Amino acid sequence: MSNHGHLVRYLKKQHVLSLCCHSASDLWCANCFYIFGEVRMVFWLMTEHHTRHGILLQSNSQVAGTVNSQPKTVLLIKGIQYSGTIVSLKGDTEEQVRRLYQKYFSVAHKVSAPLWEIRLDKIKMTDNSLGFGKKIFWQREER
Repeated sequence: MSNHGHLVRYLKKQHVLSLCCHSASDLWCANCFYIFGEVRMVFWLMTEHHTRHGILLQSNSQVAGTVNSQPKTVLLIKGIQYSGTIVSLKGDTEEQVRRLYQKYFSVAHKVSAPLWEIRLDKIKMTDNSLGFGKKIFWQREER
């Protein structure tokens, strides 16, 4: 089992991420439902431009956050820390992602909020089920 495959399988099983964003004078985190785009190593999420984090995302595209489960024992802790850049989707890409998002989250049929893409640059996964303190790292290769 490859390390990359292990963290991809984990991300595909989860559906909520924390999203941390900032500007020169403000800092904020939000929880968002996501779908994971494995081929491009991206998260797609839905949020309004006028929210506190939406406003920050428009002024600074650098983001970080986490994806984690809630086990009751330390030996089962699994989680992801990530960093990347976020953009608001437009045009055909937005339409395609919206259809996919609505497939995963049926309530999204009733919402017209903008869709965003987080292009992941770095991921660190902790998975104690593989051994206490086991870390898996992934980083996007520069082109």
